[in-house]
Amino acid sequence: MAQGSRPERVGEAIRQELSVILAREVHDPGMGFVTLTRVKVSADLQVARVFYTQLGDDAAKKATARAIERALPFLRHQIGARVRLRRVPELHFTFDQSVEHQDRIEKILLDLQHEREAQSTEHPAP
Repeated sequence: MAQGSRPERVGEAIRQELSVILAREVHDPGMGFVTLTRVKVSADLQVARVFYTQLGDDAAKKATARAIERALPFLRHQIGARVRLRRVPELHFTFDQSVEHQDRIEKILLDLQHEREAQSTEHPAP
């Protein structure tokens, strides 16, 4: 069996359960529309880093981060009840900036493509 497979399976189980809990059971008005991108669990299964994204401005992101902090004890308790583990890992939520970086790179590439197309129509090849 591959060494990283258990933490990966536990991480995916936690991600799925947290997605359901956040969507259906956390009723904090500060909580925005959150998407969990991945969960990285330590090899000893003691810590789970939960990466999430959210639409909205900085104020909405800060409000969501505070709402997640308020909900942490509830979330950890729910994970303990739903995922069969000897010890429930500590949950650490981190805003996933990789999606924003990916969007920015995509926009730059599209802008470059539009620039090339504009130049080729201005100066057609002989």
